[in-house]
Amino acid sequence: MSRATFNDSGNGRLTIQGEFGFATASDLLAQGEKLINQGQDLTIDLSGVTGSDSAGLAVMLEWMDQFRAAGQQLHFLNVPESLLEIARVSNLADLLPLAEN
Repeated sequence: MSRATFNDSGNGRLTIQGEFGFATASDLLAQGEKLINQGQDLTIDLSGVTGSDSAGLAVMLEWMDQFRAAGQQLHFLNVPESLLEIARVSNLADLLPLAEN
């Protein structure tokens, strides 16, 4: 079974480890909702993602909406090229709040 988890890297940064796609989207979406309730700005580092698909991008977009609605900032770091390519093809790349290393 595919699995993905958040690891707290400190200073408002979390790292996703594992698959980021259809098999894990529901679980990661729920984990992200808990983070919104913590009331802090956040950077999500995707350097630990071992595989991704369009469901991963959909989760990112949903998190963006939820954080924006809560008045919080969300940024993504080390987004896999495969996710960026899906975002480009979908004309969504410019919407992603990407962070610098």
